[in-house]
Amino acid sequence: MDGKTTERGNVKERTGKVLSARMDKTIVVAVDRLVQHPLYGKTVRRTKKLYAHDEQNRCHTGDVVKVIETRPMSKLKRWRLSAILERAK
Repeated sequence: MDGKTTERGNVKERTGKVLSARMDKTIVVAVDRLVQHPLYGKTVRRTKKLYAHDEQNRCHTGDVVKVIETRPMSKLKRWRLSAILERAK
């Protein structure tokens, strides 16, 4: 998959769209991936929701962001906001 190598090893990076920014310092990001159906071969879109840490509450619903894997910060949060690639219109 995509990612970058740091001094601590491989770090996963994902790009997705912010679904919710209502929580304090937390955003919910939808990450889409395309997989092929095992029997019929049709390409199917799979969506995963990731909870990411947004320290300055900079994101808004609809923004396209990059998140990177980090240590567990809460029960569900395992990702951290890396960059805002595109602001919502």
